[in-house]
Amino acid sequence: MKIGVLGGTFNPVHIGHLILAEEVREKLGLDRVFFVPTYLAPHKDNTETADSSSRYLMVKSAIASNRFFSVSDVEIRRKGPSYTIDTINDFKKRFGKAEMYFITGSDLLTYLDEWKDLNRIIKMVKFVVATRPGYPLADIPSYIRTVDIRAVDISAFEIRRCIRQGRSFRYLVPESVFEYITKNKLYKPRKTEGLVRSP
Repeated sequence: MKIGVLGGTFNPVHIGHLILAEEVREKLGLDRVFFVPTYLAPHKDNTETADSSSRYLMVKSAIASNRFFSVSDVEIRRKGPSYTIDTINDFKKRFGKAEMYFITGSDLLTYLDEWKDLNRIIKMVKFVVATRPGYPLADIPSYIRTVDIRAVDISAFEIRRCIRQGRSFRYLVPESVFEYITKNKLYKPRKTEGLVRSP
């Protein structure tokens, strides 16, 4: 059995995440891809991060129609900073000798040396980094496999910015995610933002 693990903040999950997971699944012949939302990302500023339950529910709704996709709340239940080594250990306990692929974007390479227990992780999983066709990455470690996926210029940061500015973000996310964000008024600017305090 071949399992893909796609960790991330998913703040929010968007079309680019789904395309990444589907193309890697197909090209590597994975039996299942698990989306694993972080509780707290150790290498990110979490001030704009929606609560973990909201991000989990958005992922769950986004992947509901794909029988090859699942969502895991292992990092949310663990709480605290989300370290890959802990997540991989949990999956190893659950799936035993399954062949495991850890899927990530190319931004991983900028802080790979800071990962906790990287040498142990390398022995436990096969690293897969998604790249865009025509944009080869330099200085990729030998233990990392690259998979070309179609270029999709969508980011969670841009989606949050659209929401703050009152611009449409429809079709950048699945319809169920759009409805969840709209209903729950996620990523809206705080009422105190932009106010100038009187002297």
